Amino acid sequence: MGSALISASLPVALFVVMLGLGLSLTVEDFRRVGRHSRAVVVALLCQLVLLPVICFGLVLAFQLPPALAVGMMLVAASPGGPTANLYSHLFGGHVALNVTLTAVNTGLIVVTLPIVVNLSTTYFLPGEAALGLQFGKVLQVFLMVIVPVAIGMLVRARAPEVARRLNLPVRVLSVVVLVAVISLVLFAERANLADYFVAVGLAALTFNLVSLAIGYGAPRLAGVERPEAIAAGFEIGIHNTTIAVTVALSPALLNNAEMAVPGVVYGVLMQFAAAGFGVLLTRGRVRPATRDATPIGPG
Repeated sequence: MGSALISASLPVALFVVMLGLGLSLTVEDFRRVGRHSRAVVVALLCQLVLLPVICFGLVLAFQLPPALAVGMMLVAASPGGPTANLYSHLFGGHVALNVTLTAVNTGLIVVTLPIVVNLSTTYFLPGEAALGLQFGKVLQVFLMVIVPVAIGMLVRARAPEVARRLNLPVRVLSVVVLVAVISLVLFAERANLADYFVAVGLAALTFNLVSLAIGYGAPRLAGVERPEAIAAGFEIGIHNTTIAVTVALSPALLNNAEMAVPGVVYGVLMQFAAAGFGVLLTRGRVRPATRDATPIGPG
């Protein structure tokens, strides 16, 4: 994709989204891991190990073209999106657990995403293995993801009133920049859009539904309480596709428009699937949402 506008807007979009995430986090969110150790361990195993394996199987089953296959693996490697907190809040999940999982996953992505990208490009694009993320590119991902989160956390720790006032504007701006970036990608790829949705739409939807089901079902099988399992379900089923799209499109990283398409498609479909999943979980139940953390959005 040669659009200078898209290339320039991606780092800004990711910075705004990750800054908003940082404004919602405290050190306590990381300490909380010990208090919900079973739920955290099960959710992380699903997110970091099971999801990439399942995604790889689906990519092979749907026989996706190589670039779209790598794009799907990028989605699988992306951490949970802040939107998961909102859905968890609405449908009776343990929102504090969502915040904790998002915080931990965002930190781990610096290690896990390059591994998945390198393995994926090596397998699906053996003649173009250099597309994988080398150390310099990993450092750039680290700076793009962790630095704005750290800035947001620092603002919240040192100036909580400023963080409180910034929270809503940053959330609104996150929505605006995400919609703008997705619109730019869709416009730039409009000639191939129908073909892309046909090629990857069903695979993305299937992966989304399976992720939601595993995210809820695996913790329940492990004896995790229902609100925590709901939180894990949304955390695992809703991905921060901004990261996947940025890594795919950034000229300094993968620089491949086709690889960004699964992230865009998944980012659209997951909103509807998550809402339907929440309704299904709460059908016939009247449960107040767990209010031990402020929901943030979007991802």
